[in-house]
Amino acid sequence: MMDLKGVTLQFDDFTALDNINLHIEKGSAFGLLGSNGAGKSTVLRLLSGVYKAKSGNVLVDGEEVFDNVNAKKKIFFINDETVQFGGMTLKELKEFYKGYYESFSGELFDSLNDVIKLPVNKKMDKFSKGMKRQAIVITGIAAQTDYLLLDEAFDGLDPTMRIIVKRMLVDAMIDRKLTTVISSHNLKEINEVCDSAALLHQGKILFNRDLDSIKGNVHKIQAAFKGEMTKENFTDMEVLHFERRQSITYMIVKGDLEFIKNNINEKKPDILDIIPLTLEEIFIYEMEGMGYDYKGNN
Repeated sequence: MMDLKGVTLQFDDFTALDNINLHIEKGSAFGLLGSNGAGKSTVLRLLSGVYKAKSGNVLVDGEEVFDNVNAKKKIFFINDETVQFGGMTLKELKEFYKGYYESFSGELFDSLNDVIKLPVNKKMDKFSKGMKRQAIVITGIAAQTDYLLLDEAFDGLDPTMRIIVKRMLVDAMIDRKLTTVISSHNLKEINEVCDSAALLHQGKILFNRDLDSIKGNVHKIQAAFKGEMTKENFTDMEVLHFERRQSITYMIVKGDLEFIKNNINEKKPDILDIIPLTLEEIFIYEMEGMGYDYKGNN
């Protein structure tokens, strides 16, 4: 498992992470969500031992990861920059990482490249951004570490290649219970790959949830009542958002659906509809309910 316990990290007078706690179960696919500058990349660099926390503990399988070879050999980190590999060919990249990871499988690397068909003897500085991303992803999978950390994993990939890379990741997760931590500002991509996610905002974790439980716990209500209703009529429910448009009342309500329906039915609505929400809408309304502007302002 991976744990951040009371972790704070500062750069000069800027607090990148502020006393955060995070637990990632082994064998899970975990997503880190947030806008640019929210702290996602910083969390990944802490988990991989690139950064040292100013305070708190960063643990991999119970061991502090910073400056710990035993912990680091379990981790492969794909950051959001690929320029450092520009002078290498794909063949040289494979040999380079074989020297660092005892578990690296050249056969797996070759079989993955048979799918995406990157040129093995061409310098990677001649690759497109998407090709570089494909190259390092198959390298990370072939390293066969316990943990694979990906910063903006699908950035630069065209739609077809995104599907192929996601399938490779899912296969690795299933075949050997690979723990994958993926950062992204794209909620749709996290939803397709991950089973749980944390939302970061200005160096803090706003919430950390199982994605299925999130989807089943926030509901959009559309109702019409004979009398005029205000938010104060529904104080016994957790209403994240309330608005009226002419005779229709719209609410985003968090909680058990049957309780919510029974509560509203007691007020004898003329119309009551439950409308499905996208995961993106749920996160936006959750942030609104906590007093945050989803556009990134407090």
